Amino acid sequence: MNFKKLTILFILCFGVTLVFAQEDDIFGISSKAKNQKSESGLGNVARNVLEMFSAEISGGGGYQQFGTSFYSANTNLYPFARYQNFDGDPLDISEENPLEMKGGDWVFPNWNGGVRINLFNLLTIGGGFGQEWGNLAPMQGGDYQFDFEGATYQANKLYGTVGLVLYDASRRRAFLNWRYRNYSSSNLYMMSELRQRARQNYPWRFIFEAEFGKLNLKKAYDPILDVGPEPYVSRLAVSDKNYYGLGLRIERDFSDYTKVFVKGGADFRKFTYAASDFTEVQNLDQQVYAMQVGLAVRFPGTKKCKIVGCGVVMKHMHNGIEYRGSGIFNFQDRKVGQWY
Repeated sequence: MNFKKLTILFILCFGVTLVFAQEDDIFGISSKAKNQKSESGLGNVARNVLEMFSAEISGGGGYQQFGTSFYSANTNLYPFARYQNFDGDPLDISEENPLEMKGGDWVFPNWNGGVRINLFNLLTIGGGFGQEWGNLAPMQGGDYQFDFEGATYQANKLYGTVGLVLYDASRRRAFLNWRYRNYSSSNLYMMSELRQRARQNYPWRFIFEAEFGKLNLKKAYDPILDVGPEPYVSRLAVSDKNYYGLGLRIERDFSDYTKVFVKGGADFRKFTYAASDFTEVQNLDQQVYAMQVGLAVRFPGTKKCKIVGCGVVMKHMHNGIEYRGSGIFNFQDRKVGQWY
């Protein structure tokens, strides 16, 4: 009799353990499962790869600064040469002692559109195309002013990005496990608290991102040159060196496939500004401190279920193939309080 009781008790304990293990995914059964998304092996591989890609678009503005270490033996070839200091003395500079000048103005609007690849929730690789419009306020140094005559510019850019995921839901779970490491597994209260916190939906992701690319100055307007019937030639040009930037990207998931993000950072670029007779140029350094808000949509690798009469709203199986029961703007495996 005692043996039967022990057997029944063991079966009950084992069954309860399996239920909790499945619910909490302690053994990674759900997260590690490779469900077929297509009837063919090639189609399944293609759909798994497709889920790694997302398309995004963003827009915003920023503040840009131009600076230069100015020196020229022919200062009258540049727009600031007609300015003198307050005492009326001529400009006194040399190669060893150039005139440091700086200026800044707003860049608005700017927008980017591109594609991004998620690699194992550890790295992101992307690229795309963008445009920006900006004003060129006069640069000042000492008692002198380098006047662009109200110049504006419009630039296109082709860029690539590499990002390192600093913190997300999986790293939060690892952090929680580390915080509760000193509690014994027999401490049911603390283990229950750990499981509840680990199961919470954490939609945030923080990514440190590096950007590099090529800038193409599509239009740079300087009214002082826009005279006569001759074709207009801009004195402002992009250096042949590529630009680079650094930034922090913060993402928030609104479903398994859609998210919004905010990205702030700085770009570092180089320009040249030619003399009025184009016999020499001055090197200009530009820093752009920008903020952008955008929307990203991940391509769904799992097809939506179209079987008549199937009302399942979560991911489910038909004949060994995985299907979605909801649109891309809904969570696919919703919990209590997420049924909308």
